[in-house]
Amino acid sequence: MNNAIVIIPTYNEQENITLLMDAIISLPKDFDILIVDDNSPDGTAEIVKDLQTNYNTDSHWRIHLLQRPGKLGLGTAYIEGFRYAMQHGYDFVLQMDADFSHNPKDLVNLYLSCSENGSDLAIGSRYATGVNVVNWPMGRVLLSFFASKYVQLITGIPVHDTTAGFVCYRKKVLETIPLDEIRFIGYAFQIEMKFLTWKYGFRLHEVPIIFTDRTRGQSKMSVGIFKEAFLGVMQMTIQSWFKKYVVA
Repeated sequence: MNNAIVIIPTYNEQENITLLMDAIISLPKDFDILIVDDNSPDGTAEIVKDLQTNYNTDSHWRIHLLQRPGKLGLGTAYIEGFRYAMQHGYDFVLQMDADFSHNPKDLVNLYLSCSENGSDLAIGSRYATGVNVVNWPMGRVLLSFFASKYVQLITGIPVHDTTAGFVCYRKKVLETIPLDEIRFIGYAFQIEMKFLTWKYGFRLHEVPIIFTDRTRGQSKMSVGIFKEAFLGVMQMTIQSWFKKYVVA
C-alpha cells in the first residue's frame, strides 16, 4: 500500500476522469486515488470501475471508489473520504478537483511539503506569490481573491488562499479535528478545515501553484456557495472565542 491517497469528489466528470487518473498514476511518486462520486448521471462511476480493472491488482488497489446516492455536498464528500483514508492507514491525505484546474504534477510538491519539510497542512495556493489564475473572468478572480482577504481579516489565519481546495494533510490533523462537528458542506468547508487546523496549532504552509479554469465539463460554482462562506466565517470566528483547541 502507498502512504498517500488523493481524494477526488466527482459529479458529471466523464470528460476528465480518465485523463486525470492516467496523469496521477504516471507521476514519479505513487499515489493511491479515492473517487467519491455523487451518483453522476453521466456515468462517471462506471468509467472509474473500468479504470479499476486496468490499475488494481489483488495485492494493491491504486484506485478506490465510494458511490453516494446523490449530491450531498462537497464537504460531506471529503469527510467520507477522510474517514476512508484513516481507516485504511494512509499517512498523507490529499484532495483536489476533478477538472484539471489543479495540475496533477503539483501533488508531488504538496506531498513533499508534508513528508519532508515539516508541514502538517500544505496548501496549493493561487495567491501566495500574487494572483496565479488562468482563464477566469476578472470578476471571479476578484471575488475569490477578496474572499480570501476577508477570511484573513476576520479570522486572523496566516494564509493567503483560504478557499483553496488543493491540499495535503498529515494524518494527525484529520485525527485531531472533530470531523463530526464540521458545519459547512459547500465552499466554506475549505475555509473551516484550514481554520481548525490552525487553531489546533498545526503548521500550515502555502505551496505556490497556477490554477487553470476547467476546459471540459461544467463548473459547480454558484453565488450561494460564496454567500455561505461570507456569512459563515463571522459566525465560525465568534464561536471559536469560546472554545479551547487541545491536541490529544
